[in-house]
Amino acid sequence: MIFALVAQRRTETNLALASRPWPGAESLILTPQEALDRLGPGDVALGRLDVKPTLDGVDDGVSELGRLTTRGVRLLNGPRTLLAAHDKLLTAREFFQAGIPHPATTIFTADEAPPLEPPVVIKPRWGSWGADVFRCDDGPALERCLELLPEKPWFRTQGAIVQDLIPPRGWDLRLIVAAGRVIGAVSRVAAPGEWRTNVALGAVRTPVFEPPAEASALAIAAAEAVDGKLVGVDLLPTPAGGYVVLELNGACDFTSEYSREDDVFASAILALAEDAGGVSALLPHAIEEPTADELFEAADSPPAS
Repeated sequence: MIFALVAQRRTETNLALASRPWPGAESLILTPQEALDRLGPGDVALGRLDVKPTLDGVDDGVSELGRLTTRGVRLLNGPRTLLAAHDKLLTAREFFQAGIPHPATTIFTADEAPPLEPPVVIKPRWGSWGADVFRCDDGPALERCLELLPEKPWFRTQGAIVQDLIPPRGWDLRLIVAAGRVIGAVSRVAAPGEWRTNVALGAVRTPVFEPPAEASALAIAAAEAVDGKLVGVDLLPTPAGGYVVLELNGACDFTSEYSREDDVFASAILALAEDAGGVSALLPHAIEEPTADELFEAADSPPAS
């Protein structure tokens, strides 16, 4: 039996996950095409395709990943999960339908005005690392942003997401959810003079050994809304003292700082294996995944949440 992380990049997180044993299985990191060539009935595949560095979609291989189910492969984080987690338009729709608190979200193109009034955040539909995320507190800031957007290739082809701004508090929570349980958490504190809490922009991680119960419940519900078996969930504190779910990441990078009582990578693999029912439950079966076209069609007009 093989347990495969299916990804286009051998990140430190992927290497760490693959180094923790799945009971009774050989653990590998495979590209989507390699997975199609090597995996068969009884094997398990975890989709870890990330956002493209160009911010205009998911890494190549979504179609190949979906075809694994026809081979009898047990697929975790399949196309629906990865597209719904990485595409902020689909994320908003899934959260609205599941009743999960999320900033009001919609999309606009180069020929349209943003349909939400400042203060807002404007960002790529497929985004990560805090890249090209603009905070517009008032009309002049919004106008400056709109002048910059036509220079962005992703905006010219896909438009931009606009969300209501949740007043920044200088920190957020990122929780790692594996098979319906929170296995790791950190608070990310923004760098001096920066409002975004992305580590790529200088934020500092602080371990959170006991996340608030409300935050954990929201993170688990957010993962379940997209059938996410291993996802990162970003939560922002609200002025009222609660939390809203800002984003999901279907290929979240995390480190040992996320560990609670146990090694976070081993905890992730153990949770996934237990959820799969152990080796005896990993029998050949096929799950019909929706196509990428079907998911994009469903997200054409997501309601604001």
